[in-house]
Amino acid sequence: MPTYQSSSVEAARKAVAAKLREVRLDAGLTGHELAVRCGWNKSKSSRIENARTPPSDADVRAWCAACDADGQAADIIAASRSADSMYLEWKRLQRTGLRRLQESRIPLYERTKLHRGYASHVVPGLFQTPAYASALLSVIRRFHGTPDDTAEAVDARMARARVLQEAGHRFTLLIEESVLRYQIGDAETMAGQLGHLLSVMSLPAVSVGIIPFTARSRGMWTLEGFNIFDDERVHVELLTAQVTVAAPGEVAMYVKAFSELRDLAVYGTPARAVVTAALDSLR
Repeated sequence: MPTYQSSSVEAARKAVAAKLREVRLDAGLTGHELAVRCGWNKSKSSRIENARTPPSDADVRAWCAACDADGQAADIIAASRSADSMYLEWKRLQRTGLRRLQESRIPLYERTKLHRGYASHVVPGLFQTPAYASALLSVIRRFHGTPDDTAEAVDARMARARVLQEAGHRFTLLIEESVLRYQIGDAETMAGQLGHLLSVMSLPAVSVGIIPFTARSRGMWTLEGFNIFDDERVHVELLTAQVTVAAPGEVAMYVKAFSELRDLAVYGTPARAVVTAALDSLR
């Protein structure tokens, strides 16, 4: 795993390690005795117990069996897999293509009541047109070398966007003005995307703030794009992986950053003027 890890990932891994240590102690075994029963060298059990090496499913089963605690294996495996899911490399998420990843996110969007997002590179997925999404996902597919199911992935992304029209949801999205100027696809595709963005900005459940180039006394630097789902989790997209942040303290930091970025944005008529200016530059 790359060296970047959020404290959420570290805390989850330490919790799994602590549970395994508890199982060993309850069995009255030393680390050396457990390693012998599992057929490992002692350093392996030590690395697992100190959260330096994530245990495989087989490791957890062997550990619990050695401690006569087979009934606890399933819960510990589930916790370990949850920790793994907090840092997922794109090559793992996209190994069968892009469609499955797009579909897997739909339930999260459907159960989220308050969605807050910050876009510093591309138009948020919820606001994308099919043409823009197709151009963007084609680039992503080429870069990562994933199987080509772009058309199906676009359909799944459009299905996810239906949540904008459903009751019980609110959306507050912040977009850097530079996003409006980065041309994804040809000029016609980009013009269509900006026109669609103007339409989305009129939806009653949607609030869009544009952070203009002219924002003065900028008190918050440009960050990687992120999405906050209620106050429960944050998704951050890196070049190589998606990071899920779930630790309350970390989520609170993203909420704070979002609040400071929100103060830099313009809304309503001024925001529409920034989008319109970008649209006019394509003509």
